[in-house]
Amino acid sequence: MILLLALLFVVLVGGLGFTLHVLWLLAGVLLVLWLVGYAIGRGESAGRHRFYRW
Repeated sequence: MILLLALLFVVLVGGLGFTLHVLWLLAGVLLVLWLVGYAIGRGESAGRHRFYRW
């Protein structure tokens, strides 16, 4: 029973580590996309200081 709980704990921690790694990569990609969108938005509307149109 202890061995089964230890194996479950190892699988859970490993899965969480992989998930967090993927989430960090996704956050980095979204940050880059947001910065590019912000820069493009600034170029389109030089007079206005709003990024969002609504």
